Amino acid sequence: MRKPSSLALAKELAIVSGNANPALAKAICKHLGITLTDSLVSRFSEGEIRLKINENVRGKDVFVVQPTCPPTNDNLMELLIMLDALRRASARRITAVIPYYGYARQDRKDQPRVPITAKLVANLITTAGADRVLTMDLHTGQIQGFFDIPLDHLYAVTVFERSIRQKRLKAVVVVSPDVGGIKMARAYAKRLGAGLAIVDKRRSSPEATEVMHILGEVKGKTCILVDDLIATGSSLVEAAEAVQQAGATAVYACVTHPVLSGPAKSRIASSCLKELMVTDTIPLAQQTRHPKITVLSVASLLGDAIARIHYEQSISSLFDGIPG
Repeated sequence: MRKPSSLALAKELAIVSGNANPALAKAICKHLGITLTDSLVSRFSEGEIRLKINENVRGKDVFVVQPTCPPTNDNLMELLIMLDALRRASARRITAVIPYYGYARQDRKDQPRVPITAKLVANLITTAGADRVLTMDLHTGQIQGFFDIPLDHLYAVTVFERSIRQKRLKAVVVVSPDVGGIKMARAYAKRLGAGLAIVDKRRSSPEATEVMHILGEVKGKTCILVDDLIATGSSLVEAAEAVQQAGATAVYACVTHPVLSGPAKSRIASSCLKELMVTDTIPLAQQTRHPKITVLSVASLLGDAIARIHYEQSISSLFDGIPG
């Protein structure tokens, strides 16, 4: 795609950010060669969100960069209020850029009297004023169908693939930490020309799992665990230990969204993982940083997608060959 001039782009396109991940929004703007739209996102004395867009956005194609990461409720409300403000400011089109889509783990009614929060949040975003959504590595693909507006789904595999190839690893096997992640693992394996394995496990509670056995050959191999998010880290660490006990020579992990809540940092620090690669869809707090954790940026990927959406071009080339 021919890169348009920054001046021409700035006249037609605006990027707005809340407090969830301003560093990523600025990195996207730098990639596109434009400046971040000035806005005020603060709090009133009682805690309510105070917002004002300080620049004219009338008739512009506006992209709101706001992952709904922890604190999830605050960041989600900021997103909804920004969408409402932009709609009332007569923006031509509003795209909610949600690198990490929170409330996604409750995506179906698998027990009596439970909500489907992934659908609820989709309804809220649409009602607030979004015309389309750009997101990355949803927890389940079916969430795309919860929106009644266009949704573009990006994959971080291209970012991880570049980093993995630079390491020049030998005898690589891509491992899914559970059966549900097999589609993502297959995409990584195909792009890397690697083998494929699955860790079969049973979940004893929402926070704890019990590893059963491994489907596939990992003995004498370099294993790369892949997943969409890591919260407390129990599933990933248990899967890493399982493949190491099965004879893996080294264990790496690629996880798109580093939620890293609770004891995640200590679990990763004491685990057999040689390196955990994550992206900057969620800002990594100082207290969760560790030498084993490497952060890769998705700013250029999101920036290219934003430019293609703005110019009504296909973004399929950004994830060619990836299932889904």
